[in-house]
Amino acid sequence: MAAGGIYDHLGGGFHRYATDTRWLIPHFEKMLYDNALLIPGYIEAWQITKEPRYAEVVRDSLDYILREMTQPEGGFYSTQDADSEGEEGKFFVWQRGEVERLLVDDAELFCACYDVTAPGNWEGKTILQRILSDEQAAEKFGLSTDDVQSRLTDARTTLFEQRKQRIAPGRDDKVLVSWNGLMIAAMAQAGAVFKADRNLEAARNAARFIQQNLLDDTGRLQHAWKDGRARFAGCLDDYSGLIDGLVELFLATGEPEYLEQSVSLAAQMLDLFQDERTGGLFFTANDHEELIARNVDTQDNATPSGNALAATALLKLGRLTGNTGFEDAAEKILKLLSGQMADIPLVSGQSLIAFDLYHGPTYEAVFFPGSQESENRQILEKYHSLFLPRVLWIEATEEVLNVESLQPLLSGRAAVGNQPTLYLCEQGRCELPVT
Repeated sequence: MAAGGIYDHLGGGFHRYATDTRWLIPHFEKMLYDNALLIPGYIEAWQITKEPRYAEVVRDSLDYILREMTQPEGGFYSTQDADSEGEEGKFFVWQRGEVERLLVDDAELFCACYDVTAPGNWEGKTILQRILSDEQAAEKFGLSTDDVQSRLTDARTTLFEQRKQRIAPGRDDKVLVSWNGLMIAAMAQAGAVFKADRNLEAARNAARFIQQNLLDDTGRLQHAWKDGRARFAGCLDDYSGLIDGLVELFLATGEPEYLEQSVSLAAQMLDLFQDERTGGLFFTANDHEELIARNVDTQDNATPSGNALAATALLKLGRLTGNTGFEDAAEKILKLLSGQMADIPLVSGQSLIAFDLYHGPTYEAVFFPGSQESENRQILEKYHSLFLPRVLWIEATEEVLNVESLQPLLSGRAAVGNQPTLYLCEQGRCELPVT
């Protein structure tokens, strides 16, 4: 996908979907949620393989979000259109002569690597796709891989700057809470793993924007913000998406306010949406205007099922805080989803992630920093470089140690002799500390 035309090789970010089996021809619209959901996958792929290309996709895609999909106040916009000047994809495609004129000496290398030909690969024009690796291009042109990378980076920059002169596609500037929650999680995870402060700050800003603009006077979450005002009562996807995003932001930053907000919203979510009969969560709140049917949505679509994402977030919160009520609620949701997971796994991806977290073994790793900052930093870098999907890492700073909801996990534990100290716990039961 990252090599194909569905990915924007100049500006970063993924288009909505491909219309062919080679991932070449996209529908050129870019959705906030698609990028939010793909980015954690590329983070994990990098953790497993250490392949630099996966890290580049994360960095460039989030840079696109920061540059073109983030409002001045911090919220994330919803979509970027496919069309400009009445023509789909016009902003993104190229012709061979245009590339040769702009790149001159590097044109042949770039065209060979990105499938730029005179006939084009789509309606007489070229959708950029990466068809030669750095190693293949180096062999073909008698260059080192470093030379190939450097020249292609310069070429992409040149074309990107030229593309900025074109009439850009329009943008849907609504801020939707559910989609923002997904992107907060992606930004937070990338910020922690790649030590990217700009991503952490973007996640904080979006969380702050929602806190300040999308809670009504009673503390109830609203669904959307546009043109200076919040509208519509929040639905299950808004709550589950934001709760999970705030939990990930706490795990990435260690800043307790995000945990406290997520705990409060989780309690509110269960109060408003839980179906006492099945244990699932309705899509609308119990005081929502009456509908013909009040649905319990269980299947992933373009975004994860609200029930599945709620189960994921509740399990994390339950493990962090020792609140068995959250874990019990998650277990009820998973029991409701169990038949679907067995019979239709293709619509149950998020449910299976939640079930994996529930089934475990899932660990809470409580890290007490030592007196040597360089040692602490080395340990954190090592942790973030590993694919550990069932580990919830808490850095026990002085601020974190004072958080009431974390006391079941942290109480009675401390660093050993000013050394970096790790307690590995499972449902609050901890092994002896390791230094």
